[in-house]
Amino acid sequence: MHSTTARHVRRMPAIGAVVALAAGTLVALAPAAHAAAGATLPFTSVEAESAATTGTKIGPDYTQGTLASEASGRQAVRLSAGQRVEFTVPRAANAVNLSYSVPDGQSGSLDVYVNGTKLARTLPVTSKYSYIDTSWIPGAKTHHFFDDSRLLLGRDVQAGDTVTFVATGTQVTVDVADFEQVAPAATQPAGSVSVVSKGADPSGNGDSTQAFRDAISAAQGGTVWIPPGDYRITASLNGVQNVTLQGAGSWHSVVHTSRFIDQAGSSGHVHLQDFAVMGEVTERVDSNPDNFVNGSLGPDSSVSGMWIQHMKCGMWLMGDNDNLVVENSRFLDTTADGINLNGTAKGVRVRNNFLRNQGDDALAMWSLYAPDTDSSFENNTVTQPNLANGIAIYGGTDITVKNNLVSDTNALGSGIAISNQKFLDPFHPLAGTITVDGNTLVRTGAMNPNWNHPMGALRVDSYDSAIDATVNITDTTITDSPYSAFEFVSGGGRGYPVRNVHVTGATVKNTGTVVVQAEAQGAAIFKDVTATQTGSAGIYNCPYPANSGAFTVTDGGGNSGWSSTWADCTTWPQPGQGNPEPDPGRNLAKGRPATATGTQDVYTPGKAVDGDANSYWESTNHAFPQSWTVDLGSSYEVRRLVLKLPPSPAWGARTQTITVLGSTDGSAYSTVVASHDYRFDPATGNTATVTLPDSANLRHLRLTVSANSGWPAGQFSEVEAYLGS
Repeated sequence: MHSTTARHVRRMPAIGAVVALAAGTLVALAPAAHAAAGATLPFTSVEAESAATTGTKIGPDYTQGTLASEASGRQAVRLSAGQRVEFTVPRAANAVNLSYSVPDGQSGSLDVYVNGTKLARTLPVTSKYSYIDTSWIPGAKTHHFFDDSRLLLGRDVQAGDTVTFVATGTQVTVDVADFEQVAPAATQPAGSVSVVSKGADPSGNGDSTQAFRDAISAAQGGTVWIPPGDYRITASLNGVQNVTLQGAGSWHSVVHTSRFIDQAGSSGHVHLQDFAVMGEVTERVDSNPDNFVNGSLGPDSSVSGMWIQHMKCGMWLMGDNDNLVVENSRFLDTTADGINLNGTAKGVRVRNNFLRNQGDDALAMWSLYAPDTDSSFENNTVTQPNLANGIAIYGGTDITVKNNLVSDTNALGSGIAISNQKFLDPFHPLAGTITVDGNTLVRTGAMNPNWNHPMGALRVDSYDSAIDATVNITDTTITDSPYSAFEFVSGGGRGYPVRNVHVTGATVKNTGTVVVQAEAQGAAIFKDVTATQTGSAGIYNCPYPANSGAFTVTDGGGNSGWSSTWADCTTWPQPGQGNPEPDPGRNLAKGRPATATGTQDVYTPGKAVDGDANSYWESTNHAFPQSWTVDLGSSYEVRRLVLKLPPSPAWGARTQTITVLGSTDGSAYSTVVASHDYRFDPATGNTATVTLPDSANLRHLRLTVSANSGWPAGQFSEVEAYLGS
């Protein structure tokens, strides 16, 4: 779903430097004594930016419409012809799925090497399914830049082996590689009806539509077997009921169609399992049923072990789907929603699925015509929805969102949205108890171009009516949100209240602006909510419209790290540029705007404050002295600097001669620490510590490098500034 209403609110200043992330793996930090968030997956992902490469790293970037903003971790690696990215395999595997992007209108391939040996097969790449335009959605820009391509390696690799991708003629941006040990193809169940026996063509050349229909008719009460192969279906299936469709595994049995099942009703007991459905959807046309399942499977049905890719929606469910279970499946590269329970759902369980690169909400419940009731999204992993929310609940009664891992939302979306936005009538608002428990949100929340202000990682939104349901938000972990952690808003701009919200047991780390972004009238009770590294202040409490009434933040006890309040409701806090509470353990320089007198190639000043010790700033070569400057946002009594170079042994030991200067206004600088030689040695972490005098009070920190024994330039991979000594 998407917002169709633009609203004007207080103007937010232009976004400056935002919170950076550490390159490499995504780490989910679950609260103590709570189940780990996300799905148990059959693969292990490795970020390209953490791999060895001769290409160029891009990002981090949170700006809508940029390639890096849609990447996992907001970073990726761009390869030109002949350049490579080499992944160290994290586990035993015989297959890989690669998330990538190529320029619009281009296609090509990547050469693949295993431990230095080139494979006969290449990995195809294409822009065919990318670069989606939805001009009818306010605030949308061209999006959906990435795609996935998979390959059976034809051999087993072990942890520590290398798999390398080399660009041939087409520029390819590599995001993340999923390494998987694919089981051999399953064998035909006894008594099942094979689609091949009814004339299906496993080569993919012939039209297998009628064969599938005939097999389904013949197997009523039993199983349709889809042997290994590729099958082409040219028309959707309907009248599907009381039958199991079973494949040999999602890497082995593949159905090619953009409309698999399209039916308004079914008596149910439909079970779809262990095969892939690959579509050919290259644009989003909302009036077309270009979905894996459109409509109803009927009661007591299930979907398991599926691989769904290149559809408009994975599943758009209407009618009777009572007690449906969707589990252990992958939904990739859809131009709209991954799964949407579009009203009347009762007892539906969507659990342990992986969703990547959705063009709208990855998982949604929308209570149109009748409420979704007693249904849940549990233990799912959602990453990179690029035009809406990771998980969205639009109305419904007694709904649960539990133990999910959501990362890297883009424009118009939060990690999780609990909302009374109706879109159409008749709509059934939130009722009963809405349980939001044990979820982990990483780099979620986004700038909403319609509102001219950001959306929080977890949003409770009285968009079209007051929220009177009980909303319990428990054991939440929010990490690296570019803006706020919890947002309470009436997104339609009419000031409806948000009531009966209880936030208990949250861990918030490194938010770009605030922990609580309160813009609606109403109230919430916060208990045992701990925040560290808050970018601007603890609370932004400025209801919209301005006279609609206050939002009461009640301290239920056990809270820490977010007691300050943003004081000026005429401005929005900029990410990382407010006045956070003094915290000796907080790196004041991380994510702050940085400049330099000179830069060599792609080694820009911001790389010294991006939180990644492997990226670095390098000044213009052979041009000493060179200076690097960071704006800390406010004046601080800085007492300690930690200067870093990349920890790799490839960086030989060296000595840099550095002068530390400071300024409170960015104009007049004075010497804080006189010129001194600082030794950087990989054997001891490649770091140097600088102690500042007790008199130091500065906002602008400048390091002037006049010599470097290891390279004719100034170099820093990280500059960290701390209050404590």
